[in-house]
Amino acid sequence: MTRFRSDNGQVTVMAAALMVFLITMVAFVLDVGSWFRQQRVTQSNVDAAALAGAQALPGNPGGATAFATTFANKNAGVAGANITISTKWVPNDMITVTQARPAEGFFSKVLGISTVNVHAKASAISEVPNEALGVAPIVVNIKHPQLSGPGCPCFGVPTTLPLGKTGAPGAFALLNLILDDNGTVGKSTLAKWISKGYDSYLPLGDYLSDPGAAFNDSIIQNALQSRYGTDLLFPVYDVLSGTGSNAEYHIIAWAGFHLQLSQASGTSGSLTGYFTSVIWQGIISKSGPSANVPDLGVHSVALID
Repeated sequence: MTRFRSDNGQVTVMAAALMVFLITMVAFVLDVGSWFRQQRVTQSNVDAAALAGAQALPGNPGGATAFATTFANKNAGVAGANITISTKWVPNDMITVTQARPAEGFFSKVLGISTVNVHAKASAISEVPNEALGVAPIVVNIKHPQLSGPGCPCFGVPTTLPLGKTGAPGAFALLNLILDDNGTVGKSTLAKWISKGYDSYLPLGDYLSDPGAAFNDSIIQNALQSRYGTDLLFPVYDVLSGTGSNAEYHIIAWAGFHLQLSQASGTSGSLTGYFTSVIWQGIISKSGPSANVPDLGVHSVALID
């Protein structure tokens, strides 16, 4: 008698085993995706904490650590976080935040994996920018006593900036921010640069004077008044050469100025306020700040790791 052997039972067992394997793999992939999401959250947290802390550098390392800790605690928490202050180019100009946090798995527990550690690291620097955005067209002499007097730059000290003649015939304290343009800038353009700042990044270097005492015009005075109680970014020069529209300022640094009052009459005028330390949007050179650029309290921050 002929007997036929059936393989149906084997197929059922193999199919069941395959289904268990596929379900396990899908579940594990879901857990891995969850771990990656938690790692990205942790990375975002340390990035933001490093940038927050860098705003206090290099002058206040303790404050930088406190800022970074506070910011991290308000977001993903500080568990497993480590914060260090170090030197990139100048003392205490870099903050590094690292964090290791457990990320729980759900389906992976079937395989004996309950948690994995996710790691993140970020370093941020605070440096004098080589280029700056939002510059106002008013120049300041580096010899101003609150910039280069004994123990200065000095911040928060009430002072006055002259807007009148700066030492060259036809040259006043207003600057043409358009490079390689020796034409007179319209008063409305100067007013816009005062109220909103120049809308492109400007490098240090040589800039031409805007001739005439345009600062006493109502449109410019209105622009200055709109900035009362705010910080402006002024170019700082060391040398003035030439005359009139060919007068050229050699810009060597940036200075933050908190404006409180403006006055103008005829060919003379002044701004009242105080110099201030500011974090400003700028571009930091990849080789670090130049030794020839004085640090007048204007810094930009950036992630480098």
